[in-house]
Amino acid sequence: MGTITILPETTKNPITLMGMRAGTCWNANITDNEKNYKRGLDCIKSGHGRVMEFVNVEMIIDGYSAKILREYYTHIGGSPSRLQASTRYIDYSKGNGFDYVTPQSISKDEDVAATWHSVMRYVNTNIQHLINNGVPIEDATMLLPLAYSSKMVDKRNLRSLVDMSRVRTCSRAYHEYRKMFNDICNALREYSDEWKWIVDNLFHAKCEEVGYCTESKSCGRRPKRQ
Repeated sequence: MGTITILPETTKNPITLMGMRAGTCWNANITDNEKNYKRGLDCIKSGHGRVMEFVNVEMIIDGYSAKILREYYTHIGGSPSRLQASTRYIDYSKGNGFDYVTPQSISKDEDVAATWHSVMRYVNTNIQHLINNGVPIEDATMLLPLAYSSKMVDKRNLRSLVDMSRVRTCSRAYHEYRKMFNDICNALREYSDEWKWIVDNLFHAKCEEVGYCTESKSCGRRPKRQ
């Protein structure tokens, strides 16, 4: 459905970098990357999350619904910044108009899917009609449904992503968001061996961290706290 592109500005060896930054404050030898790596792991296992904020993650998030990208904005940690495809300047009167996401609950039913695609074509056609008749793009695109797919450039740190994983890998998180976060995990796993370790060991739901469900409405994966 969507694609995650990890940009080269992303820290290649995050655990080593964390160990190097911590070592600077401990007046330790930071020229030995093997020691830096071990020190970084020690920081993670000891719960010293502050060093995670030195790890930079930059990526292009493309092909997910505007609804989900707006949810993504709620994860503010450290100093994240992002840019999203403009509904003010992109001329949707050209080409095929906007792309959109179709939920599985709709696509699995042929008749329902036909209605869905018909509505999307109708909205697309009328946005094009408004723009072609002088309505400013920023006003015509107010018709865009939340299912239209968009693109954004995201910049954040590791600590922010770990925090995001605690709630967005939960079974009760919105299905498209869970899919998008899983795509982020897969893209980071392929970026470097250190990222693979981080994803496999640090990215998980809150219940996996504390051993019980902290939500008022539980999915049943873990027992509620007594």
